[in-house]
Amino acid sequence: MRFPDGFLWGGATAANQIEGGFDEGGKGVSIQDVMPSGVSRPPTEEPTPANLKQVGIDFFHRYAEDIALFAEMGFRVYRFSIAWSRIFPRGDEAEPNEEGLAFYDRVLDELERFGIEPLVTISHYETPLHLARTYDGWASREMIGFYETFSRALFERYGTRVKRWLTFNEINAVLHQPLLSGAIWTPKEQLPERVLYQAIHHELVASARVTRLAHELVEEVRVGCMVIAAPVYPLTPSPADALAVRQREHENLAFGDIHVQGRYPGYYIRMLREKGVELDVTEQDRQDLTHTVDFVSFSYYMSLCETAGPDREVGPGNLIGGVVNPTLPASEWGWQIDPVGLRLVIESFWERWGKPLFVVENGLGAKDSLVEVDGTRTVVDDYRIAYLNDHLYQVGEAVESGAEVLGYTMWGPIDLVSASTAQMSKRYGFIYVDRNDDGSGTLDRFRKKSFDWFREVIATNGASLTG
Repeated sequence: MRFPDGFLWGGATAANQIEGGFDEGGKGVSIQDVMPSGVSRPPTEEPTPANLKQVGIDFFHRYAEDIALFAEMGFRVYRFSIAWSRIFPRGDEAEPNEEGLAFYDRVLDELERFGIEPLVTISHYETPLHLARTYDGWASREMIGFYETFSRALFERYGTRVKRWLTFNEINAVLHQPLLSGAIWTPKEQLPERVLYQAIHHELVASARVTRLAHELVEEVRVGCMVIAAPVYPLTPSPADALAVRQREHENLAFGDIHVQGRYPGYYIRMLREKGVELDVTEQDRQDLTHTVDFVSFSYYMSLCETAGPDREVGPGNLIGGVVNPTLPASEWGWQIDPVGLRLVIESFWERWGKPLFVVENGLGAKDSLVEVDGTRTVVDDYRIAYLNDHLYQVGEAVESGAEVLGYTMWGPIDLVSASTAQMSKRYGFIYVDRNDDGSGTLDRFRKKSFDWFREVIATNGASLTG
């Protein structure tokens, strides 16, 4: 199996999970700084030392070392996010923080040194805390202007250096995690549906406006949306289950449909009507939405089942729920493992939208053990190699079927703090970072067995994968 010439192999991270330096360089407080337990518990009032994200894996100081390791694997692209509160500490300032901008200049310098293309996520679950507390996050229409100001600062500073951008990370996650994804400070259980869907509308309008802005300011730019992708299977052959699947799929597909088609689809309008939700949509909003994306990117970790029946054993661990599939194995965190589902996602997205696709997150969170092999400290992570091989093989199958796939950035190429659980022990990387859930550890880096395996995959452009 060989992938297309120019296929972009690499890895993906988020600022709030790797950078640390939460109070350095003029950075303000973000929502992540008051979420020491991830999404499992309510936020704290102030940052607490128990929050592993205050240090992350210290990428803020070690970025050059880490990028050199990515280059050693042969990365052609690195997806990373820019912390909003590092550029606009409160989020509603008129002028950006120069120290924050300069930090990402240095990161881009290192990437250029090794010929690694940047793929930048503008907003990745790290909204300034001030915007959450003062405006209730994306529940407020004012957020559109703040986000546009932030994006303009990035385009004007980095537009000659960054040609691929993503507007929001996993934008459809706001349905299930309104604080994490939408910075909505109102507790989820108290949040009226009309407020949630209005917040979604504000994000969609902002995404479209910024897509237009990028096309105006940056030459040869490509802007993509980013969604959680999870194929849904009926739990039984019942037509009622098939209909339940369709309704569940529409929850996710709506976000891509709007980004690609520039309007609300009929099924979404019906859903809002049946919920009794009437959105505040201006004529300017409708015009803004017509500025569509150049490509569709997505995360893929698992598939789901759905049923109309009462037997709804919901799978643990994932952000968007879903019924347990009795035919599939699961990871240590209960995420069901389904490589074929990735092929199904790619082929269905390509047939539905006809836009280039980018797999920007896929990986296995597992408990790794650091051991010594032939005098070298490493992790023998054959389970991760098997997982990634099987998923990448299915990407190749989708390419063989005609889908245009731009690249694959594995999540996350170096161990980082989990977004959902705020743990270090849920490890994804090709690179082991010596840090533990209690905050102890040297932060030293060690290559895992999968490091050399992925280097070979890239060097052979996928020919080393096995079916």
